[in-house]
Amino acid sequence: MTYRTWQPERRRRRPRLTRRGKFVLLGALLAVAAAITVPLLLLGGDPERPVPEKQRTLLIPEGWRGGEVYAAVDRSLGLPAGTTRKAAQAPATALALPAAAGGNPEGYLFPATYPVGKATTPEGLLRYMVDTAAKRYAAPGIAEGARRHGMSVHELVIVASIVQAEADTPEDMGKVARVVYNRLAQGMPLQMDSTINYALGRDTVDTTHQDTRIDSPYNTYERRGLPPSPIGNPGDQAMGAAVDPADGDWLYFVTVRHGDTRFTASYPEHQANVADFNEQRRAAGTS
Repeated sequence: MTYRTWQPERRRRRPRLTRRGKFVLLGALLAVAAAITVPLLLLGGDPERPVPEKQRTLLIPEGWRGGEVYAAVDRSLGLPAGTTRKAAQAPATALALPAAAGGNPEGYLFPATYPVGKATTPEGLLRYMVDTAAKRYAAPGIAEGARRHGMSVHELVIVASIVQAEADTPEDMGKVARVVYNRLAQGMPLQMDSTINYALGRDTVDTTHQDTRIDSPYNTYERRGLPPSPIGNPGDQAMGAAVDPADGDWLYFVTVRHGDTRFTASYPEHQANVADFNEQRRAAGTS
């Protein structure tokens, strides 16, 4: 057995804080508080820090005409109607259009989704669209396709705009393009209702004999060859069809009902298809 000598318990001495020590401790506490506060400020606690702008976009669908694009830009930017149209026509906007366009941006307001913010202007959006079209149309395949068809790139854009307006489905685009080329090769007028609609500023499948007699360079019933400009803004698929159309001898087509477009090289067969179309329209009107 061992014995321990009893010793009085030592009392822990409480540290004494001098005035200097109080300042040191207070400084340390403030430093910790600052280290906590700074991240909080960086996380958005600063009321003076600007709130990031929410990104908006503007969708321009394939086939829209210039007037539809201008109206959509005005609505998106909250501007009075007609503002964007005036900007498109103003020399100061300086759109990088090809010389063949003659200053008309129709066909070069490329359909896509564009970012829109507080600083966005009509001029800036129009330049963006035209620059996008220029990049698309500068592709080697498009230039080669134009040469293969004996056309300029601008003329190819005109063909694509007709294809975009006339084709009922994307699958029909190649056939519509072939009809255009077959008719041009035979010296036939294109006789496209879409060009009549463009001249009259409308969009309908009903074209009357009176409509086909209007005095307009876009009247492809009376005037041979291509119209003087695109009749809308075609997308990539329509441009692809204009470059590489389907193979066939078709000269006529009519969309009897959605999904039922009939192509033929026979005029009597075409007349029968047109009769089916008219019957469908009469039935729809009756119902």
